Amino acid sequence: MFGKIPSILTMLMTTWLFSTLTYAAEQAADAFAPESSTGITDQKLVIAKHWMVTAANPIAAKTGADVLARGGNAIDAMVAVQLMLGLVEPQSSGIGGGSFLVYWDEKSQRLTTFDGRETAPLQAHGNLFLNEQGKPMEFYDAVVGGRSVATPGTVALLWHTHQKYGKLDWSSLIEPVITTAQNGFPISARLATLIEKDKAFLSRYPDTRQYFFHSDGQPKSQGIVLKNSAYANTLALLSKNGISGFYRGEVAQSIVNAVTHAQDNPGLLNKQDLMQYQVIEREPVCAPYKQYQVCGMGPPSSGAIAIGQIMMTIAPFELDKSNADNLTSWQILAEASRLAFADRGLHAADSDFYPVPVTGLLDQNYVRSRSELIKPNKALKKVSPGTPPDTLVNQASVGSTLELPSTSHFNIVDANGNVVSMTSSIENVFGSRLMASGFLLNNELTDFSFVATKNGLPVANRIEAGKRPRSSMSPTIVMKNDNPYLAIGSPGGSRIIGYVAQSLVAHLDWNLDIQKAINQPKMINRFGEMDIEINTPLANYATQFESMGYRVKIRDLNSGLHAIRITDEGLEGAADPRREGVAIGR
Repeated sequence: MFGKIPSILTMLMTTWLFSTLTYAAEQAADAFAPESSTGITDQKLVIAKHWMVTAANPIAAKTGADVLARGGNAIDAMVAVQLMLGLVEPQSSGIGGGSFLVYWDEKSQRLTTFDGRETAPLQAHGNLFLNEQGKPMEFYDAVVGGRSVATPGTVALLWHTHQKYGKLDWSSLIEPVITTAQNGFPISARLATLIEKDKAFLSRYPDTRQYFFHSDGQPKSQGIVLKNSAYANTLALLSKNGISGFYRGEVAQSIVNAVTHAQDNPGLLNKQDLMQYQVIEREPVCAPYKQYQVCGMGPPSSGAIAIGQIMMTIAPFELDKSNADNLTSWQILAEASRLAFADRGLHAADSDFYPVPVTGLLDQNYVRSRSELIKPNKALKKVSPGTPPDTLVNQASVGSTLELPSTSHFNIVDANGNVVSMTSSIENVFGSRLMASGFLLNNELTDFSFVATKNGLPVANRIEAGKRPRSSMSPTIVMKNDNPYLAIGSPGGSRIIGYVAQSLVAHLDWNLDIQKAINQPKMINRFGEMDIEINTPLANYATQFESMGYRVKIRDLNSGLHAIRITDEGLEGAADPRREGVAIGR
């Protein structure tokens, strides 16, 4: 009913009652956690003069650093880092998934974004995730297998941007990853832990079982050298044939075979879907905050809109006059997040299929009206979506939308001042658990609403052929005086938005350096419940938050933030201690 040219009369039919019902359901959907915690690492602020890489795995970070050290630029290093992450951190991202890139091109003095998000197959339909009784499927019944696999976009994004901005030869960027795949790499503690935790699903399909398990069925453990000749062969085809080495020929056929021949849960992806995939360059979405512009990815990502709303909403409260020990400031930040998530649930979807009121959601007067709802030290009893200017419809996303990204974020600043902030994903940990030609395939279709209509009305984030599912991935570049000041992002499902916003407040308002800003305890409030990171000082304040009227849950909050700050003196890099990433610079 929406399609490429939305029917305004149809959309205007939506009622506030419908909004309330579907929004309440979505709260339960977002309660699922993405990748679990696997320990704490010791991280310190890294200082460099010329260039820097921050990435979620040391091998991938070093691969990018090697590219920069031999004269490559940020886009060259991006290609190498992402291809290596797909090998050494396969649970989180890879060429079987999709990506968002926010990019500053120093030569043209231009900030832009590239949408490499996965797309729904041409045969996809709104009933894809309904069972025989017409009810939404259980989440993992939908995820595991071919049904959940969308058309991958990461390879197209890497190729397209390298063709436009790359400096070094494409093949030279891939060669080190091929060598590592052939010779093998030691399984990290994090990967080993996640293999063990996911063994029931990972062992379901032969290729995945053979790769991650010994012949006796035991999961491969930390330190075991893992070789991947199939991935090396795929990369060799990419090296020789460019983008067609993935979207056509034997690799494309292996993807289609894996999806359509998954015995217990086949999917719809076909060769035409792969051949037709296109990266989209989009204008960044920016929000003012003091002397900064906080810029990121617009729809189909909800990240930049929600982060922008949060920052603009807290601005009148002048949190720079407080500090990280001030509970009122945390409470104000929590309420701003709740308000942003209410709007996100109602308005966010693929803007090529749905009229997302981006400008209205970041309108100064509208956000001010939302900010005025916040009462310091007192929880709002109810938070509802607003009606920003230029809104054509009040339409809620339905509650069976589940976003569990097993995601990775990295940043790169090269010697010429080009800046990459990139987040990529295969959605759930290990994606669909299907492998094709040495890499895992995504389950991004489960980021759509499982229900296409509610009370006879269409859902904004429903499945449609060729559509991109809503995402919370939030690659961000903060601008100051029309120049890049900070690149930041994180994995973490819909909690990504809060992780990034909180870190920005800690740095821009509380004057913590970016490593301390990332290290600080996490507190996330999306739908009224105050999630507080376990075993941190913030957890000691649970009673005070409850007295303000919040439900409080002490839990694992497994962010994976990476950041690079750009100063007149050089670069500062930070990696989240909750994962195994590093910052490397020179």
